[in-house]
Amino acid sequence: MIDRWWALLVFQFLWVAPVQGAEYPNVVLIMADDLGYGDLSCYDGWIQTPAIDSIAARGMLMTDYHSNGNVCSPTRAALMTGRYQQRAGIPSVVAAAKNNPAHSWGLQPVENTIAEVLTTRGYQTGIFGKWHLGYFKKYNPTHHGFKQFVGYVSGNIDFISHVDQAGTFDWWHNQELSRESGYSTHLITQHAVEFIKDNQEHPFFLYVPHEAPHYPYQGPGDKADRTVGGEFNNHGSRLDKKEAYREMVEEMDKGVGDILSALKTTGTYRNTIVIFCSDNGATSLGSNGVLRGHKGTNFEGGHRVPCVVQWPGRISKGSRSDALMMSMDLMPTLLDCTGLSLVPGCAMDGTSMREIWEGEPAVSDRTVVWNGTTLRQGNWKLMLAQKGVKMNSLFNLENDKSESTNVIGKHPDLADDLIDKLNLMNRDLKTNATVQPSGSY
Repeated sequence: MIDRWWALLVFQFLWVAPVQGAEYPNVVLIMADDLGYGDLSCYDGWIQTPAIDSIAARGMLMTDYHSNGNVCSPTRAALMTGRYQQRAGIPSVVAAAKNNPAHSWGLQPVENTIAEVLTTRGYQTGIFGKWHLGYFKKYNPTHHGFKQFVGYVSGNIDFISHVDQAGTFDWWHNQELSRESGYSTHLITQHAVEFIKDNQEHPFFLYVPHEAPHYPYQGPGDKADRTVGGEFNNHGSRLDKKEAYREMVEEMDKGVGDILSALKTTGTYRNTIVIFCSDNGATSLGSNGVLRGHKGTNFEGGHRVPCVVQWPGRISKGSRSDALMMSMDLMPTLLDCTGLSLVPGCAMDGTSMREIWEGEPAVSDRTVVWNGTTLRQGNWKLMLAQKGVKMNSLFNLENDKSESTNVIGKHPDLADDLIDKLNLMNRDLKTNATVQPSGSY
């Protein structure tokens, strides 16, 4: 594995202009937490989200975008590194419980993040919201290329008291715990807007990983449920949780609108790529539309999620794409868009989607995997026996997005071939995986 600092040095010598005569574009990457494919109104969902819808109207709506994981931490590791989460050493959730071995996991220094690479070329970088890639200070996002961090490092916090589900206070300003009153969605938005205003004279990368609509289910007018060291219901005390879920998404959408307004006010709107996506599918409280399954499963409902992107003058207004895209594709795509060539030695597993965003046809036979048990090649999806799947299954997503018909009996040779490919990819990912500190596995 190439040493990360040497890799970053190599990146500096492979800088190329994205467009002749153009400024390097800013990037705003907004990610919801546990938002489903059938939640947003631009995906014919049940919650009105005018600000997010406006991104789709002014850019592209992706119908086949997938989170790398079906839960939080793995997707975030893949997004930050452009690598499969297994290869990045975070195959599952970094746990809140201190007696859980996975509590000591974190994004290791050897990993190259998108923030680190963009920093080498003068980008200002900030993260406001959820990290969930390590509880200890040595894993703080300020050690991974982010010059500013306000938010929390755990999987979720009380939206008002900012206490995580283990009963620990968890709200940070860079590397220090900080008391700051306010509803977490509003605070995340406020800091993101301030970052845009403070950095309008420089290219910037703004990462906004929202808490909404992850539990606890609390609207902006609700009381705090969690106290430090106290006893509480992790999901919150509200009885009308579905209505709370709606309120949470609507508040997040208002925040997206505030960010878009800040870009316009500062004159950075036309030179900014804005992406909105989710880290995995919805729980049963939300909606995954026609898709089978939900968060925590490898059915489409667990990882096919909303993704809309705008880039004025480069992405056609109101366009749609059925290209297969993953969280790990965002890093190589954004590096490509911002003028950085991809470095073979850095071993990113993701693929640049810049040409797809700009209107080129999608590659139809791409092969990707989820969690070592599920593989997709083109429109064929193989699922080995696993949670919710009693036997090996094969689905043709071209005409069965709801995964209602197992056709493995009709295509035994294809299934055997896909199983071989899955086993081969799993061996490769394990062989080259970043290792967590001793005792963490």
